[in-house]
Amino acid sequence: MSENPQVSKDEQNWAMFCHLSALSGFLIPFGNVIGPLILWLIKKDTMPLVDQHGKEALNFQITVTIAMFISFLLMFVLIGIILVFVVGLGALIMTIMATVKVSNGELDYKYPFALRLIK
Repeated sequence: MSENPQVSKDEQNWAMFCHLSALSGFLIPFGNVIGPLILWLIKKDTMPLVDQHGKEALNFQITVTIAMFISFLLMFVLIGIILVFVVGLGALIMTIMATVKVSNGELDYKYPFALRLIK
């Protein structure tokens, strides 16, 4: 199930929800940052795994938000239209991958492209 026997299934599920909550950004403006932030703030003190994955999800979603902002600015030179699609699709795929990996017990997952702003 998981690599670390001290981690409960409940804690693992909360860590998974930190990644999964970022998908709310497809429905709510800035939901990709707000979802992981709320879960991380609620559970970071009681669950160390949620603290770790909440920060990881939050760092990645902040990186995605910065990349989307730059892509929107580049729409004036037309390359941004393609970049918005690429960044959005990449964020969706990587978020789903992180959710599945944590769900399957890979508790040390890190996003490949993320600025580590929150330590």
